[in-house]
Amino acid sequence: MGPENDSQISHFLLLGIAKNPRLQPFLFVLFLAMYLVTMLGNLLIIMATILGPHLHTPMYFFLFNLSLVDVCFTSTTVPKMLVNIHTQSNVIMYRNCIAQMHFFILFSGLEIFLLTVMAYDRYVAICHPLQYTVIMSPRLCVLMVLASWIMNILHSTTESLMTLRLSFCTDPEIPHFFCELNQVVHLACSDTLLNDVVIYFAAVLWACCPLMGILYSYSKIVSSICAISSLQGKCKAFSTCASHLSVVSLFYCTGLGVYLSSASTRNSQSTARASVMYSVVTPMMNPFIYSLRNKDIKRALRTILGWKK
Repeated sequence: MGPENDSQISHFLLLGIAKNPRLQPFLFVLFLAMYLVTMLGNLLIIMATILGPHLHTPMYFFLFNLSLVDVCFTSTTVPKMLVNIHTQSNVIMYRNCIAQMHFFILFSGLEIFLLTVMAYDRYVAICHPLQYTVIMSPRLCVLMVLASWIMNILHSTTESLMTLRLSFCTDPEIPHFFCELNQVVHLACSDTLLNDVVIYFAAVLWACCPLMGILYSYSKIVSSICAISSLQGKCKAFSTCASHLSVVSLFYCTGLGVYLSSASTRNSQSTARASVMYSVVTPMMNPFIYSLRNKDIKRALRTILGWKK
């Protein structure tokens, strides 16, 4: 008997990133360690920005939101993957899959928007330092973050509702470690043309437009830095945006790597393994990038942890 169309299927099957049973214990330990490091690092950044009075500035307000989003972003996918590996079950309930997909779209979009807002913050700080406190007022900072949340909630809700209208074959297998939108849509037995149009339109709007904003901000930043006469002044100006530039490069390069790997290979599990870089590794690395060379963050963390200089 052939597969039946059934819009009310009870579950999907997540195939994960490796089929070899011998690798499962290693993957469990690896991803558990990465998840714990991500949680610890980002929660420390959140605590530092809240408890450190000298960190109550626009830059650290955005960093607080970025760390909060990283905690949620990673928690959307990794705990379920760990449960599946531990229980040796690939099942995810239909409603849980849609919810996971919804929150993954939400928090990945928020990551992009916050990185764009932070690029604008660095542009104002370096190109218009005398007007920085006037331009980057608390009201504007809150409005930009709030607008990011609203736009991404609308986007993720739209994608989720459009997926709910699709009919799926019985027991569809997702060759991924989480319910990735494109993979789920292409498992549908019904017509997905409208979904594909919305997905590609949103991909251009949500990825390319923020990237153009980031590139424009940094083109102005580079021009301003080059105009500084002293080498010490150039180094000081560059150091204020080096951490953000590193995070942006890591996120977009890993995301581009996933896109290129999916375009060049038909092996969907290779794409799933590549997705680990931007969905797990990037949120784990962000706290290290922002704290290693940041004296303000280090000072706040020493105070929180009770360490002396």
